[in-house]
Amino acid sequence: QVQLVESGGGSVQAGGSLRLSCVLSGATVSNFCVGWFRQYPGKEREGVATIDPDGVTSYVDSVKGRFTISRDHAKNTFYLQMNNLKAEDTATYYCAADSGYCSTSLRAVHFTYWGQGTQVTVSP
Repeated sequence: QVQLVESGGGSVQAGGSLRLSCVLSGATVSNFCVGWFRQYPGKEREGVATIDPDGVTSYVDSVKGRFTISRDHAKNTFYLQMNNLKAEDTATYYCAADSGYCSTSLRAVHFTYWGQGTQVTVSP
């Protein structure tokens, strides 16, 4: 059974940094497309970043140059390093995974497995 457990959310001031972590069990991170999504109240989940089995990454335009997705094969864990955070990054962040390669679009419908969500709050 594939499970994801995420951690690392919190509150920071604008310009600060946070790193989110997501531990994958029941599957191997190197064989899966894994990614991060965020959700604003009353809105659908928005794709933030993905990384596929070959290490190819994709980012939503609003985070390019500020966020970095990475993975640690030995720990079967993937991360989202968030730098230069802005107030508009405030949201609930979810990690996600699905077998095989990532779709070219950052859409939640392409992911089967989800973490529980963690809150990120950025104060101006």
